[in-house]
Amino acid sequence: MRTFAALLFFFASTVPAAAQAAGQVQAVPVSYGTLNQNDLALRVQNEDLEIRFIPLDPRVTRLLANDAFQSLRSLVETKRRAIDSVASRAGVSVPGLALVSFFGLRPDTRFDPQTLTLLIRNRVFRPLGVIPISGKFNSQQLDAREQASAIYLFEEDIPVDDSFTLSYGTLVSEDWQRKQPILDRERARVAARARSERRDTTR
Repeated sequence: MRTFAALLFFFASTVPAAAQAAGQVQAVPVSYGTLNQNDLALRVQNEDLEIRFIPLDPRVTRLLANDAFQSLRSLVETKRRAIDSVASRAGVSVPGLALVSFFGLRPDTRFDPQTLTLLIRNRVFRPLGVIPISGKFNSQQLDAREQASAIYLFEEDIPVDDSFTLSYGTLVSEDWQRKQPILDRERARVAARARSERRDTTR
């Protein structure tokens, strides 16, 4: 009896959470957003290197202007086979995704892709895998004004509706929580635009 009750509690707590996440994606219609990629980007920097981190989660990418949204969606779809392969090997069905770019600020700057981590609910997440976008990424070395980008996979969704911490060695950004008011305002504007257009088309 206790086992049955425990199972009921488990499904009651997990199924609605999954449904809620799916519902949040569907609640953000495409092509109404006005944000740009910089609005979603977290940055850390030292004298040698700048790192930009953009969650590739539709709950926030759908808030981008349509060109920016379509660009990121196309990027993910282009790398879909590699993403699915890395996730499958790790036993993860729905990985968290992010676009990570490294920018060289000095000649012969080295970077280590695996040094980048996320702190989510007091747990450190290291990348499950890294899928290079530019050939320069594999060399792990940049000259001044060069950049290298990749799609990072994590074992669970990045909590874009809450907070998380980005780290690269001693460099840390906790700025995602500060972005929430911007994202909330844009969600409200997107919903208002979508409602207004629906009203116009039904007249």
